[in-house]
Amino acid sequence: MSTVIRVADLSKKYVIGARAKDHYGTLRDSMTDGIGNAVRRLLHPFGSSSGQPLIGLSTTEEFWALRDVSFDIEQGDRVGIIGPNGAGKTTLLKILSRITEPTVGTVSLKGRVASLLEVGTGFHPELTGRENIFLNGAILGMAKPEIKAKFDEIVDFAELEKFLDTPVKRYSSGMYVRLAFAVAAHLEPEILIVDEVLAVGDVRFQKKCLGKMKEVGKEGRTVLFVSHNMGAIKTLCERAMYLEAGKLKCLSDATTTINEYLNSGSDDTTPRVEFPENKRKPIQIKSVSVVNLNDQLLNAHPYDRPFKIHIELKVHSRVSGIYFATHILDSDLQTILFSRNFENDHDRVLWEPGVHIYDIEIPSPIFVPGIYRLSVHVANILPAEIIDGTDNVCPFELIDGGSVYAKKGFPWRGKLSVPLKWVLVNQDNQETS
Repeated sequence: MSTVIRVADLSKKYVIGARAKDHYGTLRDSMTDGIGNAVRRLLHPFGSSSGQPLIGLSTTEEFWALRDVSFDIEQGDRVGIIGPNGAGKTTLLKILSRITEPTVGTVSLKGRVASLLEVGTGFHPELTGRENIFLNGAILGMAKPEIKAKFDEIVDFAELEKFLDTPVKRYSSGMYVRLAFAVAAHLEPEILIVDEVLAVGDVRFQKKCLGKMKEVGKEGRTVLFVSHNMGAIKTLCERAMYLEAGKLKCLSDATTTINEYLNSGSDDTTPRVEFPENKRKPIQIKSVSVVNLNDQLLNAHPYDRPFKIHIELKVHSRVSGIYFATHILDSDLQTILFSRNFENDHDRVLWEPGVHIYDIEIPSPIFVPGIYRLSVHVANILPAEIIDGTDNVCPFELIDGGSVYAKKGFPWRGKLSVPLKWVLVNQDNQETS
């Protein structure tokens, strides 16, 4: 097998507090910069023109999203990319997709690259689904006859034939993803890059996509897949890389890398996490903890007694169209319970400045004895994007304190232990002669 991706000493720096100047500016950038400078002169008429920051204006700081990352990926490899939020996963994919340039280091790619990084990536909102299929194909460098040959297959996979001639600006986020993945996977790129965006789709379509990516890998094409679902990584990928704080911590077979990631937080045994204030975000997570019904931190707790997830949110400026969600994760970091603070009328969700505190009571029994963790996210509804979040935190243990199962030596199986009603609907007591 030949090497199709070679990354050497890759680093990416961002400047926080000011927009970094690219080599090529747009008309919109020029206009907004001009307006912004005019407003600053009005607000600070005595400000210096020497280039020094005006009093009261925010200064800038450097943030390294990636630092000295090097690796090789062979043709046909299916590689998972894992790590906590802010580890540099999406930045790496954007560099590999040629969306952004590295600050230092080199990237060598062999073959066409198709990327699915965000909902609607590469789509023109005013064009129809049909037109966007041909647009994406052209971006990938395909001739019109090649796209036509794959057209019916793309439409069948996306299951959007009824909406094919509808402008994609009217698509839901799930419809966007279905069409975007179908295009990316069927136009035969040598390298397919998929971010966590698949989580927007329904479970059935996610399984369909995983099957397609596995098929793509068997055809000798290369797949890079970012996910927080360790089960999906194990199912799809032979290898995985673990990023943390912009650095490559591990690149090995999927099982070894996942174990390295899961054990990375093993020293943290407190079911509470707090975060420093960040006024750059309109809303942020202030703290998360797992407590019993008396509000005491819950390190170990009987599996058959209820407990609570305690979440504090800090709102810095009035916002709407935002929700938060919590996941309870098992020992493989797979979500086994998901809840969010709304289900309908999401446009009415309005957040006023201040601290908002939620208690989520988990009834019992639901989970079998074992060790669990939390992920909590605050996100925009449209476009679907995370504003703030934390993963793989607040480890807590549910224990069997002497149930009939433990006394009789029955092993616990599965992930859930929910009492179900068994109804005997028929009993034949006739004796046979």
